[in-house]
Amino acid sequence: QVQLVESGGGLVQAGGSLRLSCAASGRTFSTYAMGWFRQAPGKEREFVATISRSGSSTYYVDSVKGRFTISRDNAKNTVYLQMNSLKPEDTAVYYCAAKVTTTIVLLTTTREYDYWGQGTQVTVSS
Repeated sequence: QVQLVESGGGLVQAGGSLRLSCAASGRTFSTYAMGWFRQAPGKEREFVATISRSGSSTYYVDSVKGRFTISRDNAKNTVYLQMNSLKPEDTAVYYCAAKVTTTIVLLTTTREYDYWGQGTQVTVSS
């Protein structure tokens, strides 16, 4: 069982920055492909970013490319999402997700992940 705990959300003005963290339990964090998703009120949960087990590969949804950066520290069992130039449309609950895998994969759909955190609220005011 993998437990994921997000932190770092909050209220920020448009153009500001936040860094989300997701701490994972377990001794085998380096075998987890990790992802960030978000869900705005009344909308489906959508993919934001993903990172491979080693951190060598990343992939983003078009709407955040150039503004968000996903990274991981396998020694700290933590994945990060640095969010810059935030926009009101980035307002959502942000979730991290994990998939135990033996291959280098970039996973972009909710059904591909096995474990989810409880979410952290990000609110961007205009």
